[in-house]
Amino acid sequence: MSEQAIALKAQKVAEIADQFKNSTSAVVVNPRGLTVAESTDLRHQLRQEGVVLEVIKNKVLVRASKDAGFEELNDLFAGPTAVAFSEDDAVAPARILKKYADANEKLVIKGGVIDGSVVSIEDINKYASLPSREGLLGQLMAEFQFPVRSFAYAVKALQEKKEAEGETAEAAE
Repeated sequence: MSEQAIALKAQKVAEIADQFKNSTSAVVVNPRGLTVAESTDLRHQLRQEGVVLEVIKNKVLVRASKDAGFEELNDLFAGPTAVAFSEDDAVAPARILKKYADANEKLVIKGGVIDGSVVSIEDINKYASLPSREGLLGQLMAEFQFPVRSFAYAVKALQEKKEAEGETAEAAE
């Protein structure tokens, strides 16, 4: 093998290792059996959420996961392997791939990395049930608004009570 080919492979390993390190999540799947149309549809759904799906050679993945510190993933790199990387939303790849795998039994989720920890299929399924980042932020904002809203209702009720008492006192005079 030429030095140039070795250098190109080393560069690809370094790129994938950086993706593992810089991503908030990376979900490993077996895409065997997906048609071109199904694969295109899946990639489109992932791209809409800022997720990149790459089919990568297993030898490259083994070396890259070792360089990134995720050697526990090496058992997953057998057969056809694709990895969905997300730098923004840790839950998006799990949610989209789980939904797609439920609808299409050809796609098999193997495991992955979420927030720097190697996770199993069961953990990915738990993450997949979480709402999106925007949904979680909306729920958090609703929780912050609840005490203020309750206080405003209490003040309004107190004001209405005082007004009602004032009208009753005027009527009694």
